[in-house]
Amino acid sequence: MGRAKKLAAAAVGLFVFCVCERAYGQSPGQATEGAQQYATLGELKLQSGAILHDFHIGYRTLGKLNADKTNAVLWPTWLGGRSQDLLEFVGPGKVVDSGKYFVVLVDAIGDGVSTSPSNSASQPHMKFPNFTIRDMVESERRLTTEVLRLTHLHAVMGLSMGGMQTFEWAVAYPDFMDVIIPMEGSPQSTSYDKLLWASEIDAIELDPAWNNGNPTGPLTRGIALEEEIDSMNVTSPAYRVAQTKTENFESFIGEMRKNSRSEAGAVSDQIRQREAIMALDIPREFGVSLEQTAKRTRSRMLVIVSVEDHMVNPSPAAEFAKAIGAPVVTLDSPCGHLSLSCISVGPVVAQFLVDPTSVRSQTIRESSGR
Repeated sequence: MGRAKKLAAAAVGLFVFCVCERAYGQSPGQATEGAQQYATLGELKLQSGAILHDFHIGYRTLGKLNADKTNAVLWPTWLGGRSQDLLEFVGPGKVVDSGKYFVVLVDAIGDGVSTSPSNSASQPHMKFPNFTIRDMVESERRLTTEVLRLTHLHAVMGLSMGGMQTFEWAVAYPDFMDVIIPMEGSPQSTSYDKLLWASEIDAIELDPAWNNGNPTGPLTRGIALEEEIDSMNVTSPAYRVAQTKTENFESFIGEMRKNSRSEAGAVSDQIRQREAIMALDIPREFGVSLEQTAKRTRSRMLVIVSVEDHMVNPSPAAEFAKAIGAPVVTLDSPCGHLSLSCISVGPVVAQFLVDPTSVRSQTIRESSGR
């Protein structure tokens, strides 16, 4: 759907489609580099007390784990994204160098690869329990400790919803990693964020084919409206004005509507992941203020935000960083939530992974004249 497609389209990576099964006890690195793998974890108890049955989690590994197991980097997916979308960022000379690090790309709950409303036999579609960002982290922790046999990570990092998971990791398991890098994520969804996600869910559910959660076929009209809302928020007004001339608007929106179609299972995935984002409130989860929540963090943190982000409000992330004196990289671009596709932060992230003390707060402005 909208944002996931736009984030994935920002890349031209080489995708690997091999699928293989991993059993407990198999050594990390035995599978083909970057291949899709699955770990079966049995039941996954959610924060709500509900249970996900026959839970499996998808992941990919690149690089080799060193002898003392100190070079593992965990990178979970964004809203609607899949681990294959992250492959382009990993490799020699890229954001995370798989020649130096053992990189684990993880499919978050509800992305259609890990157990999701779209692929659950026993809890299909909206029978699938609501889950949270913290539940995603708990499934990733079980993958890390039970399957990959790791007791510590060098880093956790993520973009957008992946950045939200990164904040959860920092607070829930503060001693589990050395470095934490949330990119355009947040520790807390603001009322503006919630308004966006609620509007998109409402738009989807207005589709006649949705049939009150009992779909009668693929959705089109509701998906088109959701895409329009998404497109209006994923970048800034200045970006849209510059990219779409007034006389071209009809063809712009006509093309969007023509290509808006989604199967019922994928729609259920998107609704449940959006609901997880709406519920995100780490300070409330721990019963303290945002400042006190931040001070639970013991990892070296680099926070990356976009000043024009209309999709994930940057204020909570910036406030979190300020509370612990973490450096903030502020992206100044009309690309908004897509600023990471318009401004390269790969070198800064790579530098922080190697030497966190060498990176300072800075503002990077887009210079393309977009």
